[in-house]
Formats: sequence, C-alpha cells, structure tokens
Amino acid sequence: MTDLEIEALLDRFNVSRESRDKIRTYVRLLLTWQQRINLIGPATVASVWDRHICDALQLLPLLPKDTRMIAELGSGAGIPGLVLAMAGGFKAHLYESNGKKAAFLREAARQTGTLAVVHNVRLETLRAQSDLPEVQCVVARALAPLPLLLDYAAPFLFRGAVGFFHKGQDVDTELTEATKYWRMAVTEHASQCDSRGVILEIREASRV
Repeated sequence: MTDLEIEALLDRFNVSRESRDKIRTYVRLLLTWQQRINLIGPATVASVWDRHICDALQLLPLLPKDTRMIAELGSGAGIPGLVLAMAGGFKAHLYESNGKKAAFLREAARQTGTLAVVHNVRLETLRAQSDLPEVQCVVARALAPLPLLLDYAAPFLFRGAVGFFHKGQDVDTELTEATKYWRMAVTEHASQCDSRGVILEIREASRV
C-alpha cells in the first residue's frame, strides 16, 4: 500500500496520530523480525497493511465501550491483540507459547510504548490459573477450530469477557460443531478485510 492508502486505512478506523506512529513502528519491526522467524504467512508480507493491520483494527468499533484490558490467545505476531492495544489505548495480555514469538511481542511492546504483558505459556494451562487478569474481551485469530478455541477462552468467558474471534468460510460448520458442547449468544460480523471472513462475537458462553 502507498502512504496515502495507509493513511486512508487509519482514517477509516479513526486511529489517533500517536497511535499511527506506534503502528508504523510496529509494522517496521514486524517486517524486520519476519526475516528471522515466521510471524505472518510469507505470502502476505507484501500486503501486511490490508491483510493484517486492517484485520486487527476492524475490531475496534465492535469492542464494548468500557474495554480497558484485553487478552489475546495464541498471540503470534500480536495481531489483533497488540495492534488493538496500540490503537485503542488498552492494556493487552498476550498469551504465546513460542519463545521466539514471545520475545518479538515484548520487543514490539517496548519499542512502541504499548502497555502489554506477554505470557509465554501454553493455553492448556490457563484453566488452572487462579490469578487471570479481569479482561473485558478475549480475542484470537487463526488459532483453532471454534470448539477448541472456546475451551481455551473459557477461563475468560466464564468471568464475563466477550469473545471476538476471526473465522473464515467454514464458520457455519464450526458453529454447528460448537453448539454440541456450548450454549452461547453469537453475533456474526462480516469482515471488512476479507470477503470470505467473519468476526464471531461470543457472549454468555456456558458448557452444555
């Protein structure tokens, strides 16, 4: 994307001037680290703004107005969690089991001055933790099929957090399978970045 197109994208989501500088710094750092570790799909490097940054920013208008803190599961490159923290001024708790990716997240948070805590742990361990942060939202992108994703997110959902999960063209199949094990209020939001994608908003989740 050209600079004008990037500015238009950031305008579209009402990103502040300070946050724009943070996101640009983040993208430069992401592309530098990408040469050493696989943070995003190699085929998407050239379209990082419209494929990845847009994918994160589209959650901003969907988040509850009282959002102060979010959790991201399987954070990877920090999309959408770290990008949302930069753009929205939230504190982010980023859960990532890969040590190299966790190191990237810490460095990205440091260089951009973003309030984030990186947890280098496996998601299966979360259910045994008694001191999880009281987040308002839990997010995940390209992590796992919905039934397993709900298992990972359950410790936050059961505390009242709202889930926002990026899903693709198989979303209906995943929802059908998930309803065998879960009761939940689901809202589907069409993706603004991928004609085949949706954002699932999950509330009131409980096991069947």
